[in-house]
Amino acid sequence: MKTRDRILQASLQLFNEQGERLVTTNHIAQHMGMSPGNLYYHFRNKQQIIAELFSHYEAQVDDYLQVPAGRELEVADKAVYLESIFRGLWEYRFLHRDLEHLLNSDAELAGRYRLFSRRCVQSGQTIYQGLVDAGILCAERTDPQALAINSWLLMTGWVGFLCASVLDEQQPELTPELLRRGVYQVLSQETGLLTERVRPAVEAMLRDYYVPLK
Repeated sequence: MKTRDRILQASLQLFNEQGERLVTTNHIAQHMGMSPGNLYYHFRNKQQIIAELFSHYEAQVDDYLQVPAGRELEVADKAVYLESIFRGLWEYRFLHRDLEHLLNSDAELAGRYRLFSRRCVQSGQTIYQGLVDAGILCAERTDPQALAINSWLLMTGWVGFLCASVLDEQQPELTPELLRRGVYQVLSQETGLLTERVRPAVEAMLRDYYVPLK
């Protein structure tokens, strides 16, 4: 692995484990056993590291928020979308845990995130319209744009909700299981919109994704 990629990997690990605010470039260099000067050869500052990590996350999300070509959406596609989104949230959980601070600290990143967020909501609207067209969601009761906005708010705010309202001395750390409950939350907002044909399959998915919260 190239040194630049190793720096990104180490930074992501430390940001996720300790929070971006508590990690400096010196911490990253020390963690990797390199001099700060060697790190600065590849990245001028921490903001540049964060910007590149965001680029990786952005490309990952853009890649899986696509409607398949040549066929209608299926119930199984819902699980693929949601699993992919929450896998990304887990892998880059520092972004959403510290999002407001990160965007306030870097105007360029804030502009990029704004465009990214709008693009994701638009992709979500296209996916929800595809679910309507496939007869999975009821056309008369479904507002694809409202569902896309609500789902985006739920998914991007889930990490912050867990940190503010769920984590405590007994459960001090985020876990993949807690993020998995977010899949349940997104699915549960659609229960009243399902067509009867797919209701049993989606209700089975809801049972699979349910994780109790304290």
